[in-house]
Amino acid sequence: MTTRPKDRRIGVLGMGSYLPRRIRTNEEVAHSAGVTADWISRRTGVRSRHAAAPEEAASDLSAAAVRAAVAAAGIDIDQLDLLIVATSTPDELGPSTACRVQALTGARHAVALDVGAACSGWLFATQVAHNWLTANPSARYAAVVGVEVYSKFLDPADRGTAVLFADGAAASVLGPVAADGGFEGFRLGSDGTGAHHVLIPAGGSRAPASTDTVDALRHRIHMDGRAVRDFIAEIFPVIVRETLTRHRIALDDIDAFIVHQPNPVLLRSLGDRIGIPHDRMAIVGDEVGNIGAASAPYALASAAARGGLPTGGRVLIAVFGAGLTWGGALLRWTGAPSIRIAPTTAGRAGTAALTHQSPASVPHQGPAPVSQQPLAPVPTGQRSPS
Repeated sequence: MTTRPKDRRIGVLGMGSYLPRRIRTNEEVAHSAGVTADWISRRTGVRSRHAAAPEEAASDLSAAAVRAAVAAAGIDIDQLDLLIVATSTPDELGPSTACRVQALTGARHAVALDVGAACSGWLFATQVAHNWLTANPSARYAAVVGVEVYSKFLDPADRGTAVLFADGAAASVLGPVAADGGFEGFRLGSDGTGAHHVLIPAGGSRAPASTDTVDALRHRIHMDGRAVRDFIAEIFPVIVRETLTRHRIALDDIDAFIVHQPNPVLLRSLGDRIGIPHDRMAIVGDEVGNIGAASAPYALASAAARGGLPTGGRVLIAVFGAGLTWGGALLRWTGAPSIRIAPTTAGRAGTAALTHQSPASVPHQGPAPVSQQPLAPVPTGQRSPS
């Protein structure tokens, strides 16, 4: 019997993430920002962040994460029918960065497109992919990647942004899952009247690049930190409450909370206010900072790799970002494996390794050539301890 589109459940089949080799410590960032390393730790909770190499762009980070996710899912890159990149820091204003990723990965059968919703972008793109797959019975798999290379758009002297924002990519492969798994619903929102709170003012059609815009640092990230904090403090509890109400469940019914990572100190404080148990909310911003559209999928990949997502468990995803944008989703976890590619913190600087990896080992060649080196498909069901 042919499965009707409305009966098709779509879930996560594999996760992959990539962090650039260079690690920027609080001591390094503090010197330029005019603060102390202790100030950064106390005010933000961020301990380190990653920065792309001069030759690395958003597509390079994305391609590595997509390859890892495809390998974790145990499929071939040719089986992707859709490839979506969510980012605020594209390779160029045009074409879509997703087209660059398609070329780097060899996903020749995929329709490639970008979604721009700032830090909420991965979830926005995930709903697009979900609806695409449910509406097209012949479609096989979709890859959705969140990526940012904020380091190329930061003013090192601006402590409000330089201490928080960083680089990274995280991807998910979506496809059909059992009837009791997958995404159970999305709710997205936006309020354009707050678009001025976080933005890169110049470089678009409103203020094209000129010597004046460059001199005025208008190609750097500008953020009203207080306004953003107030927005997050208001919208995060609303997302949680509305998701629980919509699905007629209680807070205790959620096995894991996957949340955008703007600031670990703020996130923990809001989690306590909502009543989220500490062991159920994934906090990764302390190790990677705010990596924008990659934050939520990186938290999901990390939680999966560390065994924090029980198979069959309910996962509540909450995101919020510039625009202003926000969203919530409920996901029934189906045990998808995760591959995380990151530099080692032990040993000599510049070494790269796979960390917290669920499937069998996959070789990593380092940031420059990783976009050119395919990751071999990993047999499903093959796991290693996280």
